[in-house]
Amino acid sequence: MPTYDEIFEKVQTTLVDALGVDDDDVTRQATLQGDLGAESIDFLDIVFRLERNFGIKIPRGELFPENLVADPEWVADGRLTTKGIDELKARLPYADLSKFAANPDVENIGDLYTVDMLVQYVQSKLA
Repeated sequence: MPTYDEIFEKVQTTLVDALGVDDDDVTRQATLQGDLGAESIDFLDIVFRLERNFGIKIPRGELFPENLVADPEWVADGRLTTKGIDELKARLPYADLSKFAANPDVENIGDLYTVDMLVQYVQSKLA
């Protein structure tokens, strides 16, 4: 089983290749969209590259959940409800929701997708 640091280095290389960013930009806390400039189409490429580079299978919607804001019980006035946050925790168990829960605006969901979250996700798949 590779260490966290070994997985991080491979995830870092994956993101550099997929997004055309510098190694130095890919820190543990970097967000995929805000800091690294990933767009929705890039998420498909990232999933493909992670699968290939780590020899894992990532089911559709598992790493990057879909339709998080579609259910009216989960979102009210542009913010996730308590039920929505619980659903987010269930779908993204590797993401740190502590900051998001304090300000659960829908527009902030993208900030949950960090390099660290990817490393933790891959680590769990390899375990």
